This record gives sequence, C-alpha cells and structure tokens, in this order.
Amino acid sequence: MLFGALEAGGTKMVCAIGNENGEILERISIPTETPEITMPRMAEFFKGKEIASLGIACFGPIDLNRSSETYGYITTTPKLPWKNYDICGYFRKELNIPVGFDTDVNGSMLGEATWGCAKGLDTAIYITIGTGVGVGVMAGGRLLHGMLHPEAGHILMPVRSDDTYAGKCPYHGTCLEGMAAGPAIEARWGAPAKELADRPEVWDLEAYYLAHALTSYIMILSPQKIIMGGGVMHQTQLMDKVRAYVKEMVNGYLVTKELEDLENYIVLPSLDDNQGIMGALKLGMMELELQK
Repeated sequence: MLFGALEAGGTKMVCAIGNENGEILERISIPTETPEITMPRMAEFFKGKEIASLGIACFGPIDLNRSSETYGYITTTPKLPWKNYDICGYFRKELNIPVGFDTDVNGSMLGEATWGCAKGLDTAIYITIGTGVGVGVMAGGRLLHGMLHPEAGHILMPVRSDDTYAGKCPYHGTCLEGMAAGPAIEARWGAPAKELADRPEVWDLEAYYLAHALTSYIMILSPQKIIMGGGVMHQTQLMDKVRAYVKEMVNGYLVTKELEDLENYIVLPSLDDNQGIMGALKLGMMELELQK
C-alpha cells in the first residue's frame, strides 16, 4: 500500500510517496510561496499515485482540535499568506482521501518513535534548533496536543550574566528561540552559525541556553530520550557541551540510568534527516486506520 507524505516548511515543501515500512520511494521539494502557487503544484504531485492517505507534518501554529471549525488549518503563523489557511481541507477536496495532520516537530518525533532511536519508548521529545526552535513531544505513547500543541521553543530563559543580547523573538524577546535559534546566533555574533565554528565562546553560550531548556523539559516531561535536530545542531562541538551543562544543572537531583548515560540519552536524529517526512508518512497511515 502507498501513502503520501508532506513535510510543510516555511521555505520548502517536501512531498513524498512511501510505503508502510517507512521506505520513501519518490520525493520532490517545492518552494513555499503563496498557497495559490504552491498548493496546486503539490496536489499535482500526489494525483494519480494511488495513495491511500496523506500525512502532513506542518509549520505552525496549527489547529489540531478535531471538534474545532478550523481543524486542519494553519492559524496565526507569521508567514502571512498562509495565515488561517485550510491546508487539510484543500487536500481532502483535491485528493478525496484521509488526511492526517500534526506539527512538523511532532512529525519528526513520530518518525523517530516509529522507525528510529525512540522506537519502543513511550515518552520522548524531539527538538529542532534552526530558523526557529520547536519541540515535538510523545507522552505515554501518544503525540502531545492539549490546548493547542507544545510551543516549548518559547519558554522564557534566564539570561546568563555575561550575555547582553536582548533576544530575537518579536513576542518574548529572551525565550529559547529568541536566544538560541539561528537568527539569534547571527544577530548576536554578527555572522551565521556556519561561519562561527571556530569561536568556542559562541557554542558555550548556545549550549548553556539549550541545556537550560533541556533541564526544564527533563523535570516537567521526564522523557526517556531527547533527540536534537535542526541546522544549528550540525555544529559537532555543541552536543558534548550541552550534555555537560545538563549534568551540571540537574546537579544529581535525579538519578536514572538515562542520566548516567548522557551520550545515549541526549542524541542527534537517527534517520539521516528523513525523520520529518517519515513521520508525515506515519501520520497518513494513522489517519487511514482512524477512519476505517
């Protein structure tokens, strides 16, 4: 059986066809322009492929409340052409198949939980640190939604005493995204992250903020694994610094086998950067089962 998958991002839309084993058989990448331009191109890719359902892992905020009139919509996104856009409704109309829907980071979490390093666990988190910061949460074997969906990239951060940066987030200033996402790194240091690899002070401060957030997530969610993805995490020197700061901040309060083995607890993604599109594939599979 074939399924469609869409990893909907702010700069590109990755569309794929895959099977129930998570194998990606065909994919294309389409620039994210306006819905009027981008949506017909994506629908055309999926038409005629005999897919049983479509899964969408989407940038947000989005409406995941099935009883809501705007379920399946992209809602208050700063990407203004997509604000209050019914992305699921469009595909249901054009393709006439079930459409599964969740956040992009929940999709990545689902991919890792189904086929990757979080397989067999019931509680884990996936964090992406790139243009923004997002956190996907699986708790008790289910993707966490609640009132809306986790926006854990916007938790407020204590500013380190040697940091004078005011924060990049237009809503919260010094939240995690405002202090540690790619645009914040560039604004604070005057160059993009990829040009700062040989500046240890950059990555010490970055690790400090990421570890503060991880320590909060550990105390609140008690994840069995923490997966860190996104462009900023391509800095290979960062992970060891994050683990060291987490150990310092937990400060022996919790004693678990996971925290005693941080190299296997706080990890990079395991699916060769396919976790998002594979998670979207699984969202489609789950929606088909739900509607049977």
